[in-house]
Amino acid sequence: MPDLLLELRSEEIPARMQRKAAGDLKKLVTDALVEAGLTYEGAREYWTPRRLTLDIRGLNARSSDVREEIKGPATSAPEQAIQGFLRKAGLASISEAHVHSDPKKGDFYVAHIVKPGRAADEIIAEVMPGIIRNFPWPKSMRSGAASAKPGAMRWVRPLQSIVCTFGSETEETRVVPFEVDGLTAGNVTYGHRFHAPEAITVRRFEDYAANLEKAKVVLDAERRKQIIATDAGNIAFANGLELVEDEGLLEEVSGLVEWPQVLMGTFDEEFLAIPSEIIRLTIKTNQKCFVTRKPGADTLSNHFILISNIEAKDGGKEIVHGNGKVVRARLSDAKHFWLRDQHDLPDLDTLKASAEKFGLDLKKPLDQRMAKLDALNVTFHAKLGTQGERVSRIRTLAAELAKVTGADAALVDRAVVLAKADLRTEAVGEFPELQGIMGRKYALLQGEDAAVAEAIEDHYKPQGPSDRVPSGKVGLTVALADKLDTLIGFWAIDEKPTGSKDPYALRRAALGVIRMLLEKNIRLPLLSVAKDPDLLAFFHDRLKVYLRDMGARHDLIDAVLTPEADDLLMVARRVEALTAFITSEDGQNLLAGTKRATQLLAAEEKKGTVVGGTVSADLLKLDAEKALHAAVETASKDAAAAVAREDFRSAMEALSTLRAPVDQFFNDVLVNDEDPAIRANRLALLSAIRAATGTVADFSRITG
Repeated sequence: MPDLLLELRSEEIPARMQRKAAGDLKKLVTDALVEAGLTYEGAREYWTPRRLTLDIRGLNARSSDVREEIKGPATSAPEQAIQGFLRKAGLASISEAHVHSDPKKGDFYVAHIVKPGRAADEIIAEVMPGIIRNFPWPKSMRSGAASAKPGAMRWVRPLQSIVCTFGSETEETRVVPFEVDGLTAGNVTYGHRFHAPEAITVRRFEDYAANLEKAKVVLDAERRKQIIATDAGNIAFANGLELVEDEGLLEEVSGLVEWPQVLMGTFDEEFLAIPSEIIRLTIKTNQKCFVTRKPGADTLSNHFILISNIEAKDGGKEIVHGNGKVVRARLSDAKHFWLRDQHDLPDLDTLKASAEKFGLDLKKPLDQRMAKLDALNVTFHAKLGTQGERVSRIRTLAAELAKVTGADAALVDRAVVLAKADLRTEAVGEFPELQGIMGRKYALLQGEDAAVAEAIEDHYKPQGPSDRVPSGKVGLTVALADKLDTLIGFWAIDEKPTGSKDPYALRRAALGVIRMLLEKNIRLPLLSVAKDPDLLAFFHDRLKVYLRDMGARHDLIDAVLTPEADDLLMVARRVEALTAFITSEDGQNLLAGTKRATQLLAAEEKKGTVVGGTVSADLLKLDAEKALHAAVETASKDAAAAVAREDFRSAMEALSTLRAPVDQFFNDVLVNDEDPAIRANRLALLSAIRAATGTVADFSRITG
């Protein structure tokens, strides 16, 4: 079966757009071909900075014939209806139609239409111009002489050539000709811009990829990444160093080069006095280079690794020299930021009111930055006030939370008032992703308690499912207060997540709170803090997602989670205990018996029967109901006591004693006795079973 090769070659595509664009091209083309009646065996996309490539294998040479029946009017219908049917079906006369019979409706006309299949070349040539013209680039531009015309094609960067060949392995491939804004598809591409700018004629994917490799283009992005990672690791090792891995940077640089060449540069050792985080971000952000360190060391070395797109004749000396000059200039700026942040601000007299408000010491640089943040009235959110006002709210909330977490109240307060101070530092102004990290470093430099410094960094955590929760009690308290203030505030102004939109990352904040409460075993009644049932319901939704991700069954979560449950740690413990119990033999049997009791009660209550809440011992006639009554009383008492001391496993064990008497009751006792009093008493006994199990969970919600 034939294969299709498609290449769209352009000026350099931004690295961040390449992977998605290649995936979009694959989906758009394959969807269009399938919709047109073609099938294929497999498709794979490729991308480099200058090209998007699609290799489709086993594509049908032509689409199948389509047979269609168009039902027409009755044979007795008026001429006008028959003429309308002929036009719709494309028939010249009614003699071309078939007559079908229906026992109820009689005879009617049917047109049997056969739409012949089309050649794949024709279909490809038809769909490709529209796909290219309407390609979903995040940003695009017009270029060339045609750009002045209305409706001119837009592309991410100027599109230079199109390759589109089609054919099987046993025949010569042919070009599928189509034209887009003056560009006609052909079988000619070009290699590396500098090393091999000559034209390359291609037939199918194998010789295309091989010829590009000879022309200094590694087509496969994953292979480029592997080359860079391996060569970078080797050159570092050869110099007694190890590479500081960075997957995001690796993805980016693999999208900047077609023929990766790994080189090592250096910068002056004096810059190592700057924190490693600043050095790494400076070199990464500005030069797209990797950093290195001595094996096992916490700090960096003064060697960096750069990726070039040129195989230089001098071995890369000039490239290394040029990059080194830029790196040194950038690090000089970074050193300036670092040192400036440790000095006094020039306008200390204007900060006294803010310093007094937060109990700040204006002799200390980080305190000055917090006072400056407040004095400038830097906005947090238009409806939620300034950063200073937010810190005041967090401060009040953290003081209450410290009583729950057991953190030192004074250290918590100090950590809160300094937590946002580094937002006014020059280092964080240059690299916002260092907020918290720089605050910790500056706090230690000015002699703050280690727990305070740690809390300043950790109060942003966890920032995702793979991020750790704060380790210390002070950091944990501040992090909880920070995230809860965010959630409470945005709920108060009705800025809640909707659908897939969550611009303020409120789902992540709620999940962070849940993880901290559960992983650190914190008992926090959320309603006492949030005072908003709607926000509590949002926490419930996030908790369900978290527990399901941890392997809990959704029905067991629903059985435990009531609308008013605001102690999420206790909910999680109940789910854990219920999971263990319900998978045991006793649990399964008790569940079956409880469901039977619940169903009987539900049927009676649906009829309007009022089920009594008290069982009369005098009306218990049979041994099985007497035994069940005694067992229920004991189990209810023991389960309630276990729940009160938060021992949910013991509560489940207490309920498990009901298994045998419940089974015996349903074997020996007829609930619907002829005597109304006995019947009502037995229903009350079933209600007692439901109440006993309800101390732990709503068994009616459990499936199976």
